[in-house]
Amino acid sequence: MRKQLMIPLALLMLVMAGCGDKQEEKKELTAEERTVLYQSAIENARDAEMNEAVPAITSEEADLAPAIFGLIGVTEEDMQAYAIAISPVNIKAYGIAVILPAEGREAVVVDGLQAFIDRQKSNFQTYLADQYAIAEKARLETLEDGTVLMVMCEDSDQVLDTIKTAIEAGT
Repeated sequence: MRKQLMIPLALLMLVMAGCGDKQEEKKELTAEERTVLYQSAIENARDAEMNEAVPAITSEEADLAPAIFGLIGVTEEDMQAYAIAISPVNIKAYGIAVILPAEGREAVVVDGLQAFIDRQKSNFQTYLADQYAIAEKARLETLEDGTVLMVMCEDSDQVLDTIKTAIEAGT
C-alpha cells in the first residue's frame, strides 16, 4: 500500500516541479550596484597597465570628471549610473564608456558619445593613421537593459563583447 502511494506522489512532485518558472527573475540593480558592475566590466576587459593609465571615472568628484564629461557632452544629471575611461590627451584614440542614461536622457548620452567618436576620427584622420584606424572601428551600442556602451580601443569588438557579456550576466 505504501509503495502504491509513493509512485503517484513522486509523479505529482515531478509534474509540480515542471510547472515552476524556469527563468529566475533578476532583481533590479541600484545605481550604485550598476556603477560597480560597469567599472568591474571595464577593468576586467583591460590589462592592469590601462586600468592604471586611464582609470574609470564613476563619480563627479573624480579629478578628471569635468574634463571627461565635457569631452563626451554629458553631465552627472544625464546619467543614472556610469563608468567612463577616456584618455584626456589627444595622442591616443581611446575611450570606454558604460552609461545608464537618466530618464529621458538617452539621446543626449548617445549623441554625446557619437560626437566624441566623430571628433576623434577627425582629429586623427590626417596625423596619426594608427589612431585613426582605432577611432574608425569604435563601437556604440544600446544594450537591452538601456545601458549605452561605447568602445574605442584596440580590439574594440572583443572588448565590447567582454564588457557586454559581463553586464548582461550581472543584471
